[in-house]
Amino acid sequence: MYRVFESLDALVTIVEEARSVPMTSNCVVPRGDVLELLDDVREAIPGEMDDAQDVLDRRDDVVSEAEREAEETRTAANAEAEETLQNARTEAERLVAEAQEEAGRTLAEARHEAERAVAEGRRQYAEVTDRARDEAERMSHAGRAAHDRLIADGQNEQTRLVSQTEVVRSAHAEAGRIVDGAHAEADRLRRECDDYVDTTLGELETTLNNALGVVGRGRSQIWRGQYGPNYGGGRPPEQGRTGTGMDLID
Repeated sequence: MYRVFESLDALVTIVEEARSVPMTSNCVVPRGDVLELLDDVREAIPGEMDDAQDVLDRRDDVVSEAEREAEETRTAANAEAEETLQNARTEAERLVAEAQEEAGRTLAEARHEAERAVAEGRRQYAEVTDRARDEAERMSHAGRAAHDRLIADGQNEQTRLVSQTEVVRSAHAEAGRIVDGAHAEADRLRRECDDYVDTTLGELETTLNNALGVVGRGRSQIWRGQYGPNYGGGRPPEQGRTGTGMDLID
């Protein structure tokens, strides 16, 4: 067909470039060139027609072959896609299992660490409380002893002064002052003892609160990592868990 089209294009070019006949719409064309091109067209048409007929005759076979190849390609593509999907599912299940195992291991470690921190906090609390109680008892005994000693000294001084007639009045005054001073000293010692115990217990409370805050933040990070926005399933966090670590102290 390309040869026919080339010959026809050449004929059109010759006609377009031919000299016009004056006063008419006719033109003068080279007869030899035109006849040569027409012979080329005449020779080319039968072969081109045969080729076209062959194509038409083989059309059904070509279409069937193309459909068969397309079906084979589609079947192979489906099989490959199914295999790829199955592999992807298997890999996804493996990754999920590994992630769940890692999350369980991390959670167990966090719980163990939280329990250890709580136990350590309780131990420190007991130690500090015992030391504070012992110190309070010691200071209380010291205060009582000082109070008793001052009272005894005051009573002795009072007795001695009373025995002296000329200083009876001043002895009474001095004895009252000594007794008042003894009471004031005993009250001061008791207040110091109470302040010490309160300060020690306050420091212990701050230490325990800081430890529980660390435990709570650690557990919150674990829960957010496992059940955050990208969480794909599984059991949600248990109800009643505060995330502060207080639920571990019963």
